[in-house]
Amino acid sequence: QVQLVESGGGLVQAGGSLRLSCAASGRTFSRYAMGWFRPAPGKEREFVAAIDWISDSTVYAGTVKGRFAISRDNAKNTVYLQMNSLNAEDTAIYYCAAGASYSRVSRTYDYWGQGTPVTVSS
Repeated sequence: QVQLVESGGGLVQAGGSLRLSCAASGRTFSRYAMGWFRPAPGKEREFVAAIDWISDSTVYAGTVKGRFAISRDNAKNTVYLQMNSLNAEDTAIYYCAAGASYSRVSRTYDYWGQGTPVTVSS
């Protein structure tokens, strides 16, 4: 079992930055792929970014590529999402997820946090 707790959300002006954190419990954190998702119209969870547990390879949604960066610190059981150049369209609740597969697909992730809200004011 893995429990995930997100933090770092808040209110920021357009063009600003935030860093989200997701702290995981469990001894096998380093063996899980980690992803960030957010709700979107017509979708339950829209993929944002993911990081592999084997190679630390990363993948991003086209809408955030070049602005967001995902990273992990296995010693701290934490995954981060650095968000730069934020715009109003990034306003959402951000959820982190853990799964055995490195994927853009939300249903492949087994564990989810409760989410942290991000509001970008224009």
